[in-house]
Amino acid sequence: MVAEAAVVEEATAAAEDVIFTRCDPDELEDVDVTIQYTDGELAIDIYLDGPAADLQQVVDDAALAARRAAERVIEAD
Repeated sequence: MVAEAAVVEEATAAAEDVIFTRCDPDELEDVDVTIQYTDGELAIDIYLDGPAADLQQVVDDAALAARRAAERVIEAD
């Protein structure tokens, strides 16, 4: 059985990598990345606030990266 913490850690790292690669941290007013993996269910909640025009695309891409990272950990188990 896959460790929930490992799934959450990898997914969070993947999401944050996308966010901070595409956005200047100094320009973001708020960043909230919440990943939960409980009883085989993955929940991803990402919120960004800042002046960048494409924040929704960054959120979508970060969520996709998080999901893919979580799936890699789950499949490797």
